[in-house]
Amino acid sequence: MSHDTPITVKATVQAPLEAVWNAWTTPEDITHWNAASDDWHTTRATADLRVGGTFTARMEAKDGSAGFDFSGTYSAVIPEARLAYSMEDGRKVEVTFEQTPDGVLVTETFDPEHENSRELQKTGWQAILDRFKTYVEQK
Repeated sequence: MSHDTPITVKATVQAPLEAVWNAWTTPEDITHWNAASDDWHTTRATADLRVGGTFTARMEAKDGSAGFDFSGTYSAVIPEARLAYSMEDGRKVEVTFEQTPDGVLVTETFDPEHENSRELQKTGWQAILDRFKTYVEQK
């Protein structure tokens, strides 16, 4: 498998589709779930939810030792169905929301970066998606 082959992570969320979509796209909600581990958090987020609109998230270690900004530009916004965006470095991401008998299947496919292993990237993105699932189900 090429290092450039997109990576996919998935989770089925036991909540109404509207609630899942809103938690994914509302800055206040994003600050509650957007972290790969308990020692990180998102301190602020913005989302201009339209094609050509941008989003940002400031992710920081809770102990203040590190932090970075994550941002991109939306290329597709289909409410309660699909989001696509390009990150600042040009990598593409697509997120789909599909109602299934078991809940809302959230599928996130992203172009990998070249600094970290594919496995580390997949693990990190899956951890964030799992935190999202937990947050929405407990909301």
